[in-house]
Amino acid sequence: MAVPPVPQSRTATAVRAARVPLLLDIVIGLLIAAALPLAVVAIPNTISLVATLLPPGISHIDMMRMHGLALPAMLLTVPLAMLAVRRFRAAPMAVAGLIVLALADVAGGYANSVATVGVLRALHGVGAGVLVTATLAAVYERPRWRILLAIWGAALAASMVTAQALALWPLDGADSWRITLQPYPLLTGVALVLAAAYLVLWLIAGDARRDDEDGAAADSGSAGEDPAAARRRLVVVCLLGVVVAALSVGMSFGWPWYLVIAGAVAAVIVLLAFGALLPPEPRGGRTPAFAALGTGLVILPATAQVTIIELRGVGGPGLKELWIPFAVAAVVALGAAIGTALAPESLAEKAPSLGLVAVVAGLAAIRIIVPSPSGAPLTLPFALLAAGAAVTLLGAFRLARPGSALAALALCLGGVLAGFLLGTAAQVYQLMGLGEAVPTKLMVVNRFVEALHLWALATGFVVVAIIVLAALLARRSGAATAAAAGPEPARGDGEVVIPAPTRSPEEGGGLAGGPISDR
Repeated sequence: MAVPPVPQSRTATAVRAARVPLLLDIVIGLLIAAALPLAVVAIPNTISLVATLLPPGISHIDMMRMHGLALPAMLLTVPLAMLAVRRFRAAPMAVAGLIVLALADVAGGYANSVATVGVLRALHGVGAGVLVTATLAAVYERPRWRILLAIWGAALAASMVTAQALALWPLDGADSWRITLQPYPLLTGVALVLAAAYLVLWLIAGDARRDDEDGAAADSGSAGEDPAAARRRLVVVCLLGVVVAALSVGMSFGWPWYLVIAGAVAAVIVLLAFGALLPPEPRGGRTPAFAALGTGLVILPATAQVTIIELRGVGGPGLKELWIPFAVAAVVALGAAIGTALAPESLAEKAPSLGLVAVVAGLAAIRIIVPSPSGAPLTLPFALLAAGAAVTLLGAFRLARPGSALAALALCLGGVLAGFLLGTAAQVYQLMGLGEAVPTKLMVVNRFVEALHLWALATGFVVVAIIVLAALLARRSGAATAAAAGPEPARGDGEVVIPAPTRSPEEGGGLAGGPISDR
């Protein structure tokens, strides 16, 4: 009997459709692991530590002010990146963000003025803002979004915990101040290669990708969202960036101590107000926004202050003894993120509050342990903060539509900026106690330690307030949704209810619209 020929072209297409999406997910995971630390390490202002290497005639204060423009620029970029990623998709935007970072790195070797530093640091912020937005959007474009979201959340949590240390590491033995403008050029190149591979695979997998995404788009969380709510969210995020960035830049121009403290408190109040203005989610209300805010407010500002205090130059163990605690914190963050991503729905909905409780415990550990003569005790606060951040972010973003997740990301970055402003206010308050006496190095270090303890106490109360506020608003949102839906129809004793079929995320049930099968 004759055997009909096998259509080779169809077989090749089927094999490509089966293999390329898996390879695409692997490349996205590697890109997230490389790109998020690169983006977050652009935030710390480290120019003061190489001030002695600056050319004569350049104002140290002006240089610090310009070097600090990265985070405000990053915060202002996220709303624009939110718009761009919807139009151009995540893969081209990731490449664009890394190109901006690479160009800023290359130009950093030729910087010779304060104005140039300001432009390059703003470009670092723009590239980083595009990159964190594109990587999060890439997660929601994939069927295996939960595992990728776990990698994203763990990478962001670990990056925030280690950002200050990673920014300081290249400065050890530096012979040029320009190293602060191009700390990791090799990692930038690796991330750019991964982003290019992501773009190529994304284009190759076009047919399979469209099939998956079109299947999910019918039930997507963003497709079913009221356009007015989406516009409201974008306006809120834009105003948030403008207001908080303006406060941070204004405070760098020599404000008196009382205005510094008032500005820091105002930044926190503004963030809470904008979080309350964001449209609520069907599940969790505004919990995702407030959870992201609490994470940003604490993690990077806390670990940055601890890292500086624990430098050998101010009596601590130095960076070499901190790498093991940082490594343990990163592993704990990854485990916590994966556990939260795979947890049942009942537990996942409680994850943001549980994660913020762990963050508060980390702040309490800082007050007890810091300063430490060795690095080992710092494993406890670093691990608590990293795990708390990972659990909070994963729980929050499992509850959120993609658009709301990106808005929560903007609120997280605003929280980072507000946390640094609160830290500055605490330091100004403590340094006022020195009076007119000429301070010794020990006196200054003790004041910074007291400022950290004061900051940890105050911020802990703010996080507790965020937990309570999010719970109250979530309850109100749930009650309003139930009232709008009306009473559930009565069912007869003999009625048989057949549930509608659903698809798992692995079958394409969630993608461009986010965690559909969770709803």
